[in-house]
Amino acid sequence: MSCCLLEFCRVQDLKTVREFLFQNQKLEPPEDNTQTAENELSWDTSDWESAWDHPEEPKGDGNTVGEESVAQTAPWMQDCVVALSPCSDLLVVARDHRAVFLTAKWRSGDSGREEMTLAVSWSGTLSAEDGECVSSVICIPLASQKRSSTGRPDWTCVVVGFSSGYVRFYTELLNEDPVLRLKCRTYEIPRHPGVTEQHEELSILYPAALVTIDGFSLYQSLRACRNQVARAAAAGSDSIQPPPLAYKKWGLQDMDTIVDHSSVGIMTLCVFDQMKNASTLGGFHATVKGSPPAMSQYITVGGGPYTGFYYAIEGSSQPLLSHVALAVASKLTSALFSAASGWLGWKNKSEEEPAQKQKPKVEPATPMAVRFGLPDSRRHGESICLSPCNTLAGVTDDFGRVTLLDVARGIAIRMWKGYRDAQLGWVQVSEGRGDRESSPSAPLPRRHAQFLVIYAPRRGILEVWGTQQGPRVGAFTVGKHCRLLYAGYRLMGVNSVTSQGWQLHTQQVCLLDPTSGALRTITVPFHLALSDKKSERAKDMHLLKRLTTILRSREALESLLANKKAPVSCLTGVTRALHDSLREQDPEAVDEALLQLCSSQLKLLTLYTDLQQLHHPPSLSPHPQSDSAVGVEEELSRVDGALRRYAQLASRPSVSFAQDSPDAPLPARTFLSQLEGGEGGEVVVVRNGDEAWNRLGSFLFWGCLTGQSPIHRVCNKLELAGISPQQLLSLLLSVWLHREKEVITKPEDIILYHLSLLPVPPGAVEESWDSQSVSPWWQQVRSACVQSNSAGAALLAALVAHRAAKSSITRLSDSKIQADWEAVSLELEQWAVCVRQLEDVLALQTLLWLPSPLGPAGGAPAQCCAKSLHEGGRGGVADSVAKWVFRQNLAPERLKEILLLGGSLSELLVAVSQRFPDSLSPDLLLAHCCWEYVVQWNKDPETPGRFLSSLTGISSMMWSTFMVKRFSAAAYLMEKVGKAPKDRLCRRVSRQSNSNSLADSAVEEVAPPELCVEEVWCGAQGPASIAELALEQRGVHFPLVQHHYLLAALLHAAMTFGLRVKPLSLFDSKGKNAFFRELTSIQLMPSGDMDPGLVSLRQEVNPDVLRRHLVCELYNQGLDPRAEEVMLEVEDKDVLGSQLLVLTGQRLSYSLLHSQSQTRGAMELLARLPPTLCTWLKAMDPSELRCPMVPLGQSRRLVSRLIEILPENHAQYSLALHLLEAVEALTTEA
Repeated sequence: MSCCLLEFCRVQDLKTVREFLFQNQKLEPPEDNTQTAENELSWDTSDWESAWDHPEEPKGDGNTVGEESVAQTAPWMQDCVVALSPCSDLLVVARDHRAVFLTAKWRSGDSGREEMTLAVSWSGTLSAEDGECVSSVICIPLASQKRSSTGRPDWTCVVVGFSSGYVRFYTELLNEDPVLRLKCRTYEIPRHPGVTEQHEELSILYPAALVTIDGFSLYQSLRACRNQVARAAAAGSDSIQPPPLAYKKWGLQDMDTIVDHSSVGIMTLCVFDQMKNASTLGGFHATVKGSPPAMSQYITVGGGPYTGFYYAIEGSSQPLLSHVALAVASKLTSALFSAASGWLGWKNKSEEEPAQKQKPKVEPATPMAVRFGLPDSRRHGESICLSPCNTLAGVTDDFGRVTLLDVARGIAIRMWKGYRDAQLGWVQVSEGRGDRESSPSAPLPRRHAQFLVIYAPRRGILEVWGTQQGPRVGAFTVGKHCRLLYAGYRLMGVNSVTSQGWQLHTQQVCLLDPTSGALRTITVPFHLALSDKKSERAKDMHLLKRLTTILRSREALESLLANKKAPVSCLTGVTRALHDSLREQDPEAVDEALLQLCSSQLKLLTLYTDLQQLHHPPSLSPHPQSDSAVGVEEELSRVDGALRRYAQLASRPSVSFAQDSPDAPLPARTFLSQLEGGEGGEVVVVRNGDEAWNRLGSFLFWGCLTGQSPIHRVCNKLELAGISPQQLLSLLLSVWLHREKEVITKPEDIILYHLSLLPVPPGAVEESWDSQSVSPWWQQVRSACVQSNSAGAALLAALVAHRAAKSSITRLSDSKIQADWEAVSLELEQWAVCVRQLEDVLALQTLLWLPSPLGPAGGAPAQCCAKSLHEGGRGGVADSVAKWVFRQNLAPERLKEILLLGGSLSELLVAVSQRFPDSLSPDLLLAHCCWEYVVQWNKDPETPGRFLSSLTGISSMMWSTFMVKRFSAAAYLMEKVGKAPKDRLCRRVSRQSNSNSLADSAVEEVAPPELCVEEVWCGAQGPASIAELALEQRGVHFPLVQHHYLLAALLHAAMTFGLRVKPLSLFDSKGKNAFFRELTSIQLMPSGDMDPGLVSLRQEVNPDVLRRHLVCELYNQGLDPRAEEVMLEVEDKDVLGSQLLVLTGQRLSYSLLHSQSQTRGAMELLARLPPTLCTWLKAMDPSELRCPMVPLGQSRRLVSRLIEILPENHAQYSLALHLLEAVEALTTEA
């Protein structure tokens, strides 16, 4: 309960860092400076030299004594600029123009535990201007804007200030003087109502100016620049267009020197202070505004005066300069990100661009006079550190003093002496949750305490002081060369909305030891803020209060029982001791709830121990087999074939983890979390989820089901514990159904033998038995079976329960009915129906589990159970099979063939069809398959559309639901462009040819099928099936269907032949208005008369030209016999001969020059050909042939016909003779 200094990280390769930063320089050991400076006053050492009354203070650091080498003892880190991210994931060490970045990594330590380390990720030169050095560095983590973020930063921006005046994130020149200090303020949740919410801000201090940048603008600009850098790196470019940056620049007046500052934020004076200031400045006749103005307060330290207080009235205009912008990772002006691209994960190029010679324009500063200060002509301030609550500030000076300032009043309230070169930090601690939040009235706000941390490097001591007048509450002996790192801010980009539910993992104060590389954080308990210097009573009272609160509640016992490492014997002993202690006390003074908790938990622990012992017995004696088991074996032999096929598909390999195995031991705390004791001594099982429920069921019953535990003794223990039989039955069925793979792969005779021995509790079948009554006990079993997706295990459980129920009812009926009569029971009838339904589900699930030939692309197999088929209505079975048909990628014709041919696929499908003869009739199955395909086609137009169905209503539904939109879009698009669309849209339009099947199905007159359902499934209730909806559709208007068919054929022709046509313009106004209407509506149709102009145009076409074109096309396709038949009708043989001569030359050119199977004889023949013929063949283009692979006999016959139809005086007659000789020679060679 005292302060502690905990190591949470270690810096690696500090020697490498030191050697890089101090290249070509020899570090000198520190001199023993015993002389006192001229302005150093004497200071009292009694406070820190006196014996510290805390037993653990001062704490020595073993790494700081005896392990320091001469090289490491040099105070090299005091000469460096060091900055640590508040999230402790980035450390920057810089000196002159060099810098080293160290990022957090996790590694396994010697003890096997994961340890955090800071390793060097980048080192290099940061300066971009000649002679400039790094003067200040801060690391600002930027919050993520993702909804899934829990508070970790998205990335960390390093802001570096240089002696040249540049501040680079990198930014352009804001002032020509050196940068003295960079500080940041981020969002903090207001602790009390009415507290002004502070805005985020980055402040940059120059010798005579202060630049403040709005945090929101900076955050957005940094994110935009980072995105630009990522895109530029991906494109291989360095072109960055940084967004504009809004800032304010104040000229600090009335102070001789300024070395540090703090931005307090926005504040508002109270009315009294406003009137006081107005009277002081304006006198008696001064006017006072109605509302106090909001002001931004800044505090500076330096000399003349020692501390200055500045106030800027809010509402002044901010310069928005496009040329003063961020340039994150530009190659030249952003030396950091170009050089550190490997550290940030950005692309780093080897080339360097020339530096910019022209500096940007420097904006003038707005003058701001100091309002008041703390004058001290001899004292000069060195640093200022603002508290997290913005109410206090610690200031160090050259006299070795640490002064505590009251920020609101502007006065010094405390001073420590003897701390030369001190480094300051703050620790804010929140009060623990206790009585203040559990009070019966409105909960009181949690209190916060501020502690000032002072590191005195000359004395090697780290102290923690309570504020404002509190004592020293902690002291630690550390090295003399450490650095105290205090950021004073957290993540940038957080607001009151995004911070809800975040856990910001930030360190307030860290101590870096350069000797060992250790990073330590300070932990201070809240109660130290309540005690004075010599009082131990406050600490003891605080501890006693917490212990009393815990012991008086159930938290102590519940936390012990929830411990996963505590053994069962320990839990039992502690609970029994507490129970006995409470029983011995006065009954009126004992908490009845705590006593009842002890009693119930002790009972459950005893039950857990007994069950563990029963599940590991030394040996079990065999039990005689009962008549029920014999009956179950008979039923099992009947369904043995279906179970084997199901087991082959259900036992596919899958990935599982050992800790998730149902055979893993059940911890005691898990057992206790699922059982609760009632007031009457009964035990209630709490369902905390399916996984926990199944694990509890496996713990209780799996040993009994596999014959490893004495079932009767286990059941007796559970019955004596007071667990209701209904919950035990639910646990038994859940583990049986959940562990289906083990159930159907283990020897069925052993499992069923033990399952059949489970006793039926009294009340399962009433003594006053009626043949028309239904037992709730067996109804629970049936409900669990019909709701389970484990078809095999559900069928086995139903067979066993059916046999047990039949045996019980038979015994009761024998005592009430004469021997000549047979008992007929509603219970047994329901069991018969249930077993038949589960057999049907088993066959259907076996079919659905067949793997798809497409593999994972076919989708996951569907799961079904009896309940889902009942709720799916009359079309539930057909719909499941239709989805399976789609996964198998079966065409309707192939589906019909499967039902006739043999094979494993057809065997399972035929078996399911036999069990569902009505639900899977051909008409209904094709209708559902058609609908499934059109649904998938609507999702992905690349899916083959197979829309074959005998139901006209299905076609009408497909048209109105899916096709009319795509069809109309294609028609209007083609009408707009006047030709066939291209690329992806072209393929989309080509799908409209499926409208042909729509017209064909609308033409057929088919008698409507009868919709029937199997007798055991007649109780199915659910949405209407696709077939039922189709039969309810009105008949289509056939002329309207033909009208759309004509348009579809026209679109298909335009797409196939690449015609330039506007399809809708070919119809008159009546035809256009009739398109894309409901097919059942009556529309005005066009007359059908042909356009006279078109008729006359057709009459002008010469038929002989069409015949010659047809002959050439047939020869081009390789259909020589049909071409010879059409050739007889051609009149102009000479023109036809010239056309066919070119086609013959293309064929011969392909055989001699372009064929991949060229023979030696063909090459010799090519060499013997006349030069004229050889040149002519080489000029031929065989790619124009649709069918170049034509037998040589057909080509020889074609050349012979050419010689017959060409006259001898034809110019190409001799070429035809040479072709005939070449073809004959080639034929002989072949």
